[in-house]
Amino acid sequence: MTETVFELVSTYGVWVVAMSAFVSCLAVPVPTALVMLAAGAFAASEDLSLWQVWLAGWLAALAGDNTGYQLGRWGGAPFLSWLGSRTGRAALIARGEALVRDRGGLGVFFSTWLVAPLGPWVNVVSGAMGLPRWRFAIWDTAGETIWVSGYVLLGYAFGAQVDTVARLVSDWAGLVSALAVALGFGVALVLRLRHRHSGQSDN
Repeated sequence: MTETVFELVSTYGVWVVAMSAFVSCLAVPVPTALVMLAAGAFAASEDLSLWQVWLAGWLAALAGDNTGYQLGRWGGAPFLSWLGSRTGRAALIARGEALVRDRGGLGVFFSTWLVAPLGPWVNVVSGAMGLPRWRFAIWDTAGETIWVSGYVLLGYAFGAQVDTVARLVSDWAGLVSALAVALGFGVALVLRLRHRHSGQSDN
């Protein structure tokens, strides 16, 4: 996989970065993290321009996210229902709905980098649930800045060791996602218990 990605990035440069970032934000399963790491490594060896790699990934990610948002805006709840049954991702969509309902724009922010597997679904959910466009855009831009910068700069910093970094980041991303979900449930439980205790004290 790594060799194929390196070959594609070497041949097509920032176009591969842009295309992979765009479609991954629409839930197409492509190894965008590895593409960005590879592009960053090529930028370190001066085969690509660092700022062009970063800008291509950033703009494409924003375009993909906003496309998903607009699809949700047009389709609403019926589209979410159809999407869940069509893709078999109803559980992820439900988690996205809970995240947007409970956290609003902050949920969008975290879905772009901290719990990235939810990101594409949160985009559509945000549009379908009527999250204001300006709020979505602000939080999405902040999150994608972290996501794109993190992978591109890691590739740039580690260069020849990018294959090892890719494996570590993959494991780390899975761990962070699991911890983030666990932390979210923990915080919700604490808040619920505190609210219940407060209600009992009032009585």
